[in-house]
Amino acid sequence: MQEVGTDETELAYRLRVPRALIEAWLNDRSVPNADHSDQMREILGVEDETGQGSVTGLKQVESAETPAVWYHRPGHDDGGREFGNAAAFAFEADLEVLAREATQNSLDERDKRSDRPVKVRYTLHELSGDALARFRAAIHWGDLQPHYEAAAAQDQKVGRVIGAGLREMFERDRLVLLRVDDYNANGLTGDDYEDGRFAAVVRRQLDSRKTDVAAGGSYGLGKATLWATSRLGLVLMNSTLSEPHEGHTRRRLIGRLDLPWREVDGKRFAGPAWLGRPDAESDNTEVVRSWWADEDTVENLHLTRESDEPGTSFLIVGAHDVASLAGDDVGDDEDSLERMHQRLVQALGRNFWAAMTAGGDYRPLLEASVRTLRNGVECLEEERVDPQVHQPARSRALRAFLSGTTVERLTEAGQVALATVPLKVPERDGLAGTAGEHRAVLLVTEATDSDGKINQVTAMRGNRMTVKTSWVPGLPVGTNPFQAVLLVGRAAGDDAPFAAEAEEFLRCSEPPEHNKWGQTEELRMRYSPSAHRRVTALTSETNRAVHSLVAIPKEKKQSGTSKVRKRLKIAHKPTNKVRATVAPPKLDDLNAVINVSGAWQVTAEVKVPHGTESWRMSPVAKLEVRSGSRPVVKWAELVAVSNCEVTEGVLLFPAGTTRRAVFRGVTDVSTHPVRAALTGLVVELQESKGGGA
Repeated sequence: MQEVGTDETELAYRLRVPRALIEAWLNDRSVPNADHSDQMREILGVEDETGQGSVTGLKQVESAETPAVWYHRPGHDDGGREFGNAAAFAFEADLEVLAREATQNSLDERDKRSDRPVKVRYTLHELSGDALARFRAAIHWGDLQPHYEAAAAQDQKVGRVIGAGLREMFERDRLVLLRVDDYNANGLTGDDYEDGRFAAVVRRQLDSRKTDVAAGGSYGLGKATLWATSRLGLVLMNSTLSEPHEGHTRRRLIGRLDLPWREVDGKRFAGPAWLGRPDAESDNTEVVRSWWADEDTVENLHLTRESDEPGTSFLIVGAHDVASLAGDDVGDDEDSLERMHQRLVQALGRNFWAAMTAGGDYRPLLEASVRTLRNGVECLEEERVDPQVHQPARSRALRAFLSGTTVERLTEAGQVALATVPLKVPERDGLAGTAGEHRAVLLVTEATDSDGKINQVTAMRGNRMTVKTSWVPGLPVGTNPFQAVLLVGRAAGDDAPFAAEAEEFLRCSEPPEHNKWGQTEELRMRYSPSAHRRVTALTSETNRAVHSLVAIPKEKKQSGTSKVRKRLKIAHKPTNKVRATVAPPKLDDLNAVINVSGAWQVTAEVKVPHGTESWRMSPVAKLEVRSGSRPVVKWAELVAVSNCEVTEGVLLFPAGTTRRAVFRGVTDVSTHPVRAALTGLVVELQESKGGGA
């Protein structure tokens, strides 16, 4: 072809065949028939050396450019139009959502042939200038630009997002790439079109292809967050396969573009487009499929993987983050690299700390990191997400469970208490043997300052992704701050009774966001309309078990051995002369802790004299200091618990009150002259001005 000065297009024209068929012959994916061989010999002037009607010497000359082309799906014959991928609208273009969904998918695809963790790395890469121009050439921007301009001209949501992406790239000369790499994963295995991981991700919607009941995903929607995070609706993929396909495992490339319906050069296009090699074996020879790329092509597309470990690299082109961070000090630019880097690290630490925790003989399921580049130069070094930094108390609790070092009740700092909680799994699909009582594992440990909100229960199942975090109601004010972890299904151990059944039951009770357990349509259909009540019962049983584990034993109250207890004092002020013959209410017991804000949280029991008179008493809090008078501090909160009332900071004990009353209080930190940790606490109960009520 080179010698006679022709190319694939000219040869296809003269043979009256599609150009894609010529490329298939050149790439040894198809063989010309006898008629085509004869015509080619005549056109190219090649002698038939074999006498068998075959063509010899027909080979493709390697090109430095990618051999791929764009195929845009034609518009529907029936006139139907889709103005965007509906699956992408199930989630916000939020980096936390992306990190949660993409990492969950990687975790679900961990290669279980070994016990090694799946490694996930997020790479932010800002391109500008020549680097950006080279990347546009690599993705055949000239073929894409008319389609982008037609899509951006439409006055609807996707069109406006694309318009913003084009302005970012051309007016600011800036494009942000976000690459999600996983290693020790399965990769995009299977045929280009038939059932398999590749087709589920690249070709289909609402196909999760996940058969393991412990998998986090179940709707097939999570992958749409990749395209939703791209202002240009473009994701490129490079996969190393855990099992060969067509005799290959490395550098399987494909690109998918999600645009709205559009009209370009008088032709109508349905929406999606794919970057690949034309498939001569398809009924439509313009359709493209994945190809096995050379190293130069992979490098030009910023898809080079660091090792031959199986897994996939997803490159999100034009990444952005719609969420804003209140109080963030990295600037107002929602797409600043520093902010996006921080958001990814925080999201990984918050949602996957448990999957990254090891203990005993158990290795972590996941390793995660984030790094940031500008034009190929690292500007924020790779940051490994450490669960002990992001969730120290919760990771301590899980580590103790995995190591077998839990206790029955908390008696010392740093301990982790364990209890089991029943989940009564109902019968599924009318199948016998699918119902039974599962024992979930509840872990409780003291909270630390960096854990965030205190007195929470974080729940998860087999893949150890945080599903929900909820506050425990009805706790006494004097409760020491804690964190609790609930492990359900296979997270409670493969030997836990009905672990697999609990996994499937809870998986059916999760919405597409996988952020809670409750009523869903699938739960209603596969179990029963009232099956969600079992989840409610699990929550109630969990809260009840937490109360039991964090309650201060009565003997501990009376012993006075607690370090905090030694710093508490009850003082009594003499009553006024008018009622000197009647003993006033007096403090009988006092419990207090210093909360995370530095305030004293007090629970006090009052002994009330039996009689016909009511009493008005004022509790006074003072700090016990080494020298000088005791500073009085104000109450930020004063609450009546039983057998008393609170009005404007005064306790009222009505006539005929039972001999015991309880109130709670929290001191106002702003009135503390010194930190509570450096002082003791004295509480006095003084008769309020005015005597009896």
